[in-house]
Amino acid sequence: MIKIGIHGASGKMGREIISNLKGNQFANLSVAYTIEPIEFDVGEAIITDDLKTLFDNSDVIIDFSIKQGALNLINYARTYPKPLIIGTTGLGDEGAELLRHASAVMPVLQATNMSLGVAVLNRLAELASKALSDFDIEIVEMHHRHKLDAPSGTALTLATHAAKARNLSLENVRVSGRDGMVGARSKDEIAVMALRGGDIVGRHTIGFYNDGEFVELNHTATSRATFAKGAIKTAIWISDKKAGLYSIYDCLGL
Repeated sequence: MIKIGIHGASGKMGREIISNLKGNQFANLSVAYTIEPIEFDVGEAIITDDLKTLFDNSDVIIDFSIKQGALNLINYARTYPKPLIIGTTGLGDEGAELLRHASAVMPVLQATNMSLGVAVLNRLAELASKALSDFDIEIVEMHHRHKLDAPSGTALTLATHAAKARNLSLENVRVSGRDGMVGARSKDEIAVMALRGGDIVGRHTIGFYNDGEFVELNHTATSRATFAKGAIKTAIWISDKKAGLYSIYDCLGL
């Protein structure tokens, strides 16, 4: 029996993961302990009873919380190593550095999207970007009105794969909006646009556009259960792994 701890249990994804863990599909798993993110600054010498109890009672911890809460969790884990699944996005350079240090002493898997379909989409985007090197690249993502960050981590990951295939640095070519007399589109730019509204779970489209033809690849999530099941599968996979920083591609053999 693998004991799963949930950090960010009252959020949409936290609730979905708990619901799936209580179903019959994952009979070899149990919900060990659930807490909400605690928003103190990383680096403060504060050890909370909740975090200690979470780590003491869990074999693997899944995080879907908020930026500061996730950073606190990762920082705490460096002293109390435990396999981590990090699904919170928008962690920035500080998060990348913390994950790098944490992965030296424990297995950590970070993914901007836990969907198998999105993992395949990223690989297809990389292939298309390289093969269609003269095509313009535009990415559009759609999410519900409550999503806090934009563009989505999934859209930025798509853009990163596309840029990498062309030996480009995304931060040098990314465009996040167009308004007014912006001039003609440059050859290398990759636009990443965000739409928000209603209860859209998630839709991502990456298009490759040329004179006379275009190719569009898209992924639509119709239920958060897709991401919950993916997160649970990564937790099972990472439970017996050595220290290191893993991706969902490692878990899926991609």
